[in-house]
Amino acid sequence: MVEKKTSGRGQRDLRVKVKSARGRKLSSTLWLERQLNDPYVKRAQAEGYRGRAAFKILELDDKYRFLVPGARVVDLGCAPGGWCQIAVKRVNALGDKKGKAVGRVLGVDLQEIDPIAGAETHQLDFMEDDADEKVKEWLGGPADVVMSDMAAASSGHKQTDHLRIIALCEAAAYFAFDVLDDGGTFVAKVLAGGAEGELQKLLKQRFTKVANVKPPASRSNSSEKFVVATGFRATPEGNS
Repeated sequence: MVEKKTSGRGQRDLRVKVKSARGRKLSSTLWLERQLNDPYVKRAQAEGYRGRAAFKILELDDKYRFLVPGARVVDLGCAPGGWCQIAVKRVNALGDKKGKAVGRVLGVDLQEIDPIAGAETHQLDFMEDDADEKVKEWLGGPADVVMSDMAAASSGHKQTDHLRIIALCEAAAYFAFDVLDDGGTFVAKVLAGGAEGELQKLLKQRFTKVANVKPPASRSNSSEKFVVATGFRATPEGNS
């Protein structure tokens, strides 16, 4: 049951309180209450985005400006599609910004994806041997941006989950190396936890700049952050 608190003058408080229900765990009740009171959730619903995560990539792009008109973008693990929705607008994939270059947005995921206006989506495991060639064929050439908001299934053990998401991020990085054009950008979610050193080293060999950022849309009590690597080099630093 959901109830809205009222002030002493009878005015409604903005905060929603969720009452416990038979059969519902306390953690589920707290999660529901957090969702109902999350301004990003409310904003996503109001603006038609498929989840609050859309604002993470929007805020990252506001700072680093990699989703430019005409850019070709690959979104790994794109379901439910919020990141694709932002990318479609920013790269002008619908061609509705007159006088601006028209970009492409390609989303791939292990699960089937509901259609996203302006984006092309495919059910694909990006770790398959020929996935990079398929993506470049669908995209019509190399990508300017590879982005990933993927997270491995939670085990409930913090350190294990950290190692899993770092491994997933490294796999996404190697995929990006195969599909990015010179000067391209790689954006991916990681979890803070002490095992990011090798990933950072790997990215610094292939990109001119590597930043670690926690956008405002990431919850303050979450250990997630995002790596933004710009200026892709097809040839690793130190190699000729």
